Amino acid sequence: MARLAQTAGLTEIQTEILSAVKTFVDKEIIPYATELEHKDEFPEAIVEGMKEMGLFGLMIAEEYGGLGESLLTYALVVEQIARGWMSVSGVINTHFIVAYMIAQHGTEEQKQHFLPRMATGEIRGAFSMSEPDLGSDVSAIKTRAVKEGDEYVINGSKMWLTNGAGSRVVATLVKDDRGEESVYKNMTTFLIEKDAGFGETRPGLTIPGKIDKMGYKGVETTEMILDGVRVSPDMILGGEEKGRGRGFYQMMDGVEVGRVNVAARACGISIRAFELGVAYAQQRKTFGKQIADHQAIAFKLAEMATKVEAAHLLMVNAARLKDSGERNDVEAGMAKLLASEYCAEVTQDSFRIHGGYGYSKEYEIERLMREAPFLLIGEGTSEIQKTIISRGLLKEYKQAT
Repeated sequence: MARLAQTAGLTEIQTEILSAVKTFVDKEIIPYATELEHKDEFPEAIVEGMKEMGLFGLMIAEEYGGLGESLLTYALVVEQIARGWMSVSGVINTHFIVAYMIAQHGTEEQKQHFLPRMATGEIRGAFSMSEPDLGSDVSAIKTRAVKEGDEYVINGSKMWLTNGAGSRVVATLVKDDRGEESVYKNMTTFLIEKDAGFGETRPGLTIPGKIDKMGYKGVETTEMILDGVRVSPDMILGGEEKGRGRGFYQMMDGVEVGRVNVAARACGISIRAFELGVAYAQQRKTFGKQIADHQAIAFKLAEMATKVEAAHLLMVNAARLKDSGERNDVEAGMAKLLASEYCAEVTQDSFRIHGGYGYSKEYEIERLMREAPFLLIGEGTSEIQKTIISRGLLKEYKQAT
């Protein structure tokens, strides 16, 4: 068992789940990831394997057919999957967020309708806040829902949907002008069902072709165009009476889970980058000895390992706080900030250890170099995390005037 990124206090069940996932990653993901990534090919066989293991229902309660595990278990599973191939963790990330939001905020009818099929992976979820003209400024969304008779009609365009084509339910944040003074109380989350695939996947809803990306390949990222999409009030998350106008707060609850996920993904890539770097440093020889024996490389390995350990501990702390029912916005922001920044640094250090070979597509580190930058912007940039952290701290340490 590797020394780094170990988690104290796990239950026997958690240990068994993680052992099974690690074995799956080592045998079914790592040997095929680079080839699939270079082809930008969806990992169908890998996803089927995750379905068989029950991973799509990891956090869904047993009464709805899931495993009923904690956010910590989920984060540690994601860490291992991202260690194998970050794109595979993307297949389940937004799915987990949507399932979590339905479990926390949905009506019983919505839970019964979605969760059993989400637990088996029969239907996958996607999560949609962003739009073409905005990044982290959620208050500026333009997609609108207007009540017409017994239905809501939604018009607008959403951007950066992971699983945009493969998903069959999209948790979608829209403006719903209720006349509230706060813009954040004029937002509603709709659970929009659609068919899987590209093109028009339900009347008025179009998923154009996938966006070509520098990294994070295999899993599709898309736009979603809504042109007169009619949705029943029953599909407002939490129901029309209680859920309307609560969309922003429901989404932020989901984003906290998402930030722990991104931190876990960053930890997974960092672990793999370290594994590759420390292995190559003992294989490559210069000036009559392995490069690991040169102080410059030995110190680099020490720094990389310390960063891996620190990021993992912050991620675990954020997950455990959320599991305990406490607010974790500051801690999740810290975990995401540190893990993503350290991931970029550890990956680059491993790349440097590989020398010229690191620039070759035959070596795995080349793929990691293109994947790591995504984590600096996914679920909010480092600057946004610093804003969240500082606001939380200033509120906590507010001085009397």
